[in-house]
Amino acid sequence: MRHLMSPMDFSVEELDALMDLAVDIEKEPAKYAHKCDGRILATCFYEPSTRTRLSFESAMLRLGGKVLGFATADSSSAAKGESVSDTIRIISSYADICAMRHPKEGAPMVAASKSWIPVINAGDGGHQHPTQTLTDLMTIRSLKGSLSDMTIGLCGDLKFGRTVHSLINALCRYENVKFVFISPPELRIPDYIREDVLIKNNIEFKEVIKLDDVMPELDILYMTRVQRERFFNEEDYVRLKDFYILNKEKMALAKKDMMVLHPLPRVNEISVEVDDDERAMYFKQVRYGMYIRMALILTLLDLAS
Repeated sequence: MRHLMSPMDFSVEELDALMDLAVDIEKEPAKYAHKCDGRILATCFYEPSTRTRLSFESAMLRLGGKVLGFATADSSSAAKGESVSDTIRIISSYADICAMRHPKEGAPMVAASKSWIPVINAGDGGHQHPTQTLTDLMTIRSLKGSLSDMTIGLCGDLKFGRTVHSLINALCRYENVKFVFISPPELRIPDYIREDVLIKNNIEFKEVIKLDDVMPELDILYMTRVQRERFFNEEDYVRLKDFYILNKEKMALAKKDMMVLHPLPRVNEISVEVDDDERAMYFKQVRYGMYIRMALILTLLDLAS
């Protein structure tokens, strides 16, 4: 039995195989429409979610399986004080695979250690979001043709942004990937990412405050929202929430083939006027997310072949 806690749980070769499977699912959905007949996915979401939870549920339904679960901690026995360890033991009796989101870092790992079924980390606090990273990798590879030889700018909340942390870890394994980190000083990438991932692996990167200054050199711009739920006080959130807003003027500074990604939801950080720009790929990103989660479910249930 295998779990997915981090994108690093899969080798580069395994990631390539997973993305190849997702591409095949996209091309020939009928071939996979009954692969999960009789199987059940549990979505245990202790935090609110639209895209990730519905993407998992849509993925399982399109594979012929069924779904059960809860959308908030308040609608589960966690509201009564039940531990994650006990919850997963119960879920293991009802379902064949589980996708778990939790506000506490490491909670899905605790669940995996007690589970009798595969557990997928669907986001744990400000730590990791591996299936969003799989989505990002598939989007980049599908639209750019490769995951190597590029400069990627990550903009916004780089301190608490679990999607950013997971993506940096994953992309560091590909050749000639350079990072530009764009954030206010308060939201810079954590020291452990800078030192243990980037510096340790001799990855080229720089940290800047102004987005305008680096737009012309980017092949990909990965925007993130400033997350209210990660702040300890409202005053800091209000001060930083509109620090970056991507608009037509900024897009005019970028390469003609630059690609804009966003894990969504967005608030104010991308103006709606950018949606019509052919370089805006964040809604295509959502679709790729469903296919890669279909591939992941099949792989963890050993139903891919």
